[in-house]
Amino acid sequence: MARVTSLLRRWVRAARGAGATAGDADLEAAGGYLIGRWSEPHRAYHDITHLTAVLDVVDRHAGLAPHPDRVRLAAWTHDAVYDPRALGDANERDSAALARDLLTTLGAPAEVAADVARLVSLTAGHATAGDDPDGGLLCDADLAILASDDDRYAEYVAAIRQEYAHVPEEAFRAGRARVLRALLALPSIYRRPPLKEAWESRARANLTRELDELS
Repeated sequence: MARVTSLLRRWVRAARGAGATAGDADLEAAGGYLIGRWSEPHRAYHDITHLTAVLDVVDRHAGLAPHPDRVRLAAWTHDAVYDPRALGDANERDSAALARDLLTTLGAPAEVAADVARLVSLTAGHATAGDDPDGGLLCDADLAILASDDDRYAEYVAAIRQEYAHVPEEAFRAGRARVLRALLALPSIYRRPPLKEAWESRARANLTRELDELS
């Protein structure tokens, strides 16, 4: 309960900071709805723990983004729709639409709702422009797990496999390898300079090791 209460406070602060005009009761109801989404039983990695971890990174490095509250709202909504059976970027597109609609309903300025939806859509491929510090911070926070220590990275890999338990092993290994190769092909996994300096080499080592194990 304490964790949920804390998360709700963080949601309300971010929504208010980004210009939402709805009353506290409506903001808290929206936050509760999102927490319900993040708590769905089929989630093993893309869950409340992941949401909290992303928010924590954004909070610690908020000075790297010109609109940190928009980044926080995008963190809240970036996996709000998550179906492991969905194809392509359907989850990201649906999450972006949810973000835009929800924030509009809560009285956020149209520009804010549109920009948060744009940020959410970036998490489909985690490729951001050099002049997009908000997008860079969101994607860096979303991918922070890749730079974890060996034990935490192993837990992450196991949780991803659990979410895709419906996929036969051979097909999963091939699909997962494509994801890893796409990440390794990025010019840089992390875009904000301090995070790139701290995390890039560790993340690439983890991804390369996992890819070797898959093949």
